[in-house]
This record gives sequence, C-alpha cells and structure tokens, in this order.
Amino acid sequence: MAIATTTTNSAQDSLALIGRLLVAYLFIPAGIGKLMGFGGTVGYINSAGLPLPEVAAAIAIVVELGLGIALLLGFKTRWTAIAMAIFTVATALFFHKYWSAPDAMKMMQQINFNKNIAIAGGLLALAAFGAGRFSIDRK
Repeated sequence: MAIATTTTNSAQDSLALIGRLLVAYLFIPAGIGKLMGFGGTVGYINSAGLPLPEVAAAIAIVVELGLGIALLLGFKTRWTAIAMAIFTVATALFFHKYWSAPDAMKMMQQINFNKNIAIAGGLLALAAFGAGRFSIDRK
C-alpha cells in the first residue's frame, strides 16, 4: 500500500505554526510553574493518590516544558504530539475526575476534563499532519 504524500501551502504552514504556538502557550508556562514550585507539584500529585509523586512531577515537567518547547520549535513533532496527547488524556483521567467530584466542583472538573480531551485531539491532528514548513522538522 502506497502512502500518499501531501504538500502544504503557505496558509496551512502558517496555521500549523500558529497551532503549535497556541498549544505550547498552554504547556510551557505550566512546566515552568511545576519546576519552580516542585514541592507543591509533588504535594498535588500525592493528594491525587498517585504513586511516586516526585517521579510523576519530573515527568510532568519534562512533558510540559521539554516537549512543549520541542512542539513550539517543530522538533520531532509527530512523536512529541503523541506523547503529549497521552500525557494530556492521563492528566484528565487522574486529575479531573468529574464523575466522582463533589457537586460544587463537578462542572469545573468536567470542563477541565473536556478541555484536556480537546487538547489531546489537537495534538493528535499535529501528529497526523505534522508541524508544517515553519519547523525544525522541515529544515
């Protein structure tokens, strides 16, 4: 089975760049915040009942800051976006459990859960179609 190759036009390449910028805008500051407030991040992860909260915090920093920068630059975009999508779905499942949240928090948790799922969808679109011409991947 032959795989079709696609060429992109300038508008598509510009939109891919803008998409990467907007997604990175969410992840990079979050990763910096986790790095600067490592103890608080560990405490929050521990409060969710996850094992090895220090390791989980380090993984979160690597994904949000490290892979966020890679996504911004368009470096290994397809693999980066897949890893970030998996992380984002896992974050939704572990930290935004609206189905078991108290009534006062249910709507807020459901909104955050749904946003994470939508973000993962955008990341998977980047994984499917790539970073566009304005990226390290295309150099």
